[in-house]
Amino acid sequence: MRVGLVGVRGRPLRACLSALGIAIGVATMVAILGITTGSQAQINAQLAKVGTNLLTVSAGQSLFGDKSKLPKQSVSMVRRISPVQSVSAVGAVSGAHVYRTDKTDPNETGGISVQATRLDLPKVIGATVGKGTWLNAATTKYPAVVLGSVASSRLGIDHPGTPVYLGDQWFTVVGILNPIALAPEIDTSALVGWDVAKTRLGFDSHPTTIYERSTDEAVTDVRSVLAATVNPAHPEEVSVSRPSEALNIKQTINSTLTNLLLGLGAVSLLVGGVGVANTMVISVLERRAEIGLRRALGAGRGQIRLQFLTEATALSCLGGLAGTALGLAASTAWALNQHWPLTFPGQAVLAGLAAAAAIGTFAGLYPATRAARTPPAEALASN
Repeated sequence: MRVGLVGVRGRPLRACLSALGIAIGVATMVAILGITTGSQAQINAQLAKVGTNLLTVSAGQSLFGDKSKLPKQSVSMVRRISPVQSVSAVGAVSGAHVYRTDKTDPNETGGISVQATRLDLPKVIGATVGKGTWLNAATTKYPAVVLGSVASSRLGIDHPGTPVYLGDQWFTVVGILNPIALAPEIDTSALVGWDVAKTRLGFDSHPTTIYERSTDEAVTDVRSVLAATVNPAHPEEVSVSRPSEALNIKQTINSTLTNLLLGLGAVSLLVGGVGVANTMVISVLERRAEIGLRRALGAGRGQIRLQFLTEATALSCLGGLAGTALGLAASTAWALNQHWPLTFPGQAVLAGLAAAAAIGTFAGLYPATRAARTPPAEALASN
C-alpha cells in the first residue's frame, strides 16, 4: 500500500488528470444536492413564516363562459365562518393602468394591474413593507398608492414620494412591498385604497380575490364551504385555492430535477472511473520491469495486486476530495447569492466520497489483477 501511494506521488500530473473526471462527477453531485437542500430549506422557511393556512377565493367562469363577479358582501360572509381568523380582499380596477409619467405610451402597461385593497391585507397574506409605509385610514381616501416589488421595478421607482400617473390622474407612491411568497399576484400590482378607488377610479366594489386564514386544523373544512358561502346562488362560479400547495409542488419539481441532474453526475463519475481504469492499464504496461523486479525480490501476487489497487483507489479518493470541496464551494456561493439559509449536505458529502472510493476500487481491479499475473521472467525480459 505504501508503494502504491508512492506511485501516485511520483506522477503528479498523471494523477491530477486521472482524478479530474472523478472530481467533476463528485463536484456535480455535491453541488446539486447542496443547492437543492438550500432551496428546500428556503421554501420550508417561507412556509414556516407565512403559514400554510391561507386560502384564496376568486371569481371563476360563469355558465356562459364570461368572467363572473364575487358579491360585494362576500368578505363579510366569509368572516361569519366560525374557524376563520382573518379575511381581506382586493378588487381589480378595470380600465385603470399605472405609468411612470403621463407621456408614457398607453400600450406599455408593463403587466401591472391596479387593485383596490382593504387595509388589513398585509396581515392576512403576510406582506411586509420594504420602503415607506402601508395605507392607513387617511391615505385610503386620497390618491396614494403602494407598489408591489415587481411593479416598482418595472416602473423604475425605488423610493416613496414619487408621483405616478394612475387612471389618468396623479397618485403618490407611499410604500413599496417586499416580495410575497403566497400572493405573487400582489407583486405585480399597484394597490390603492378601497374608498379612493370608488370615488376617483370608478371601482364597482366587487372583490376580485379574497384572502382568508383559519386554524390549521380547519383549513380543509373551511375550504369545502367557502364557495357556497361566498356565492350561495352560484358556487360553481367560485374558485378556491391554497397558495402553499404551489410551494409544495415546487419542492416536488425540484426533487424530480435533482434526480435527473444526479443521474448526469453519476454518468460523469462513471466516465471518471473509466479514465482511472485506462490510466492504470497504461501504468501496468509501462511498469512491467518494476513489477518483474519486485516479483523477483520476493513480492507475491497479492502484494502486487494491492499496490496497484491502492494506487487506483488513492487517485479516485483524491478526485473525490477535490470534487467535494468544489461542490461545497459552489453550493455555498449560490446560497449566499440567493440569500438562502446555508445548509451542509452531509449525506451528499459522504455519498460522494464513498462513490469515488468504490469506483476507484472497481476501476483498479482489472489493472491490478493483470499486474499480479505478470510472470517475473517475462516482465524482466520486456525491459
